[in-house]
Amino acid sequence: MKSTILLGSLLIFGLTACVGTVSTDSKETKKATSERKIIMPEGYNRGLPFTPGILVDGTLYVAGFSGEDAKTGIIPEEFETEVKQALDKIGVILKEADMDYKDVVSVQVYMTDMELFERMNTVYRTYFDEPRPTRSIMGIKSLIGPARIEITVTAKK
Repeated sequence: MKSTILLGSLLIFGLTACVGTVSTDSKETKKATSERKIIMPEGYNRGLPFTPGILVDGTLYVAGFSGEDAKTGIIPEEFETEVKQALDKIGVILKEADMDYKDVVSVQVYMTDMELFERMNTVYRTYFDEPRPTRSIMGIKSLIGPARIEITVTAKK
């Protein structure tokens, strides 16, 4: 069932009136409502003020992860290990949402030292096969602590 309503406002505010259609059909209402599922693998809620992943209507939004060791919280000296550990954490979130790296459609990489770009890319290529997801890389001044990289992804099955 559809009904037409008049959405109006006072002209003194410089706004105009318009006519719109509002659906009261329950099937259409369900489509408009987003399903949200919190993705929180065991051990990931360490009191941090963010959610590791949120699945909305089949799209997974993964928080940014740096490459500190998951158990000790220490950033490794070797940069390639730091990149690998960041991508491994993302892999845990993907798996918890019944996804994999092949489902990733977009990647954002934040690096404090762009001189490390090729080294990051070498590790990155081992996680993402062709066709690889879209990617943005930003050189930034700093991250929290001694981290040199943070990676976030969006995935869709």
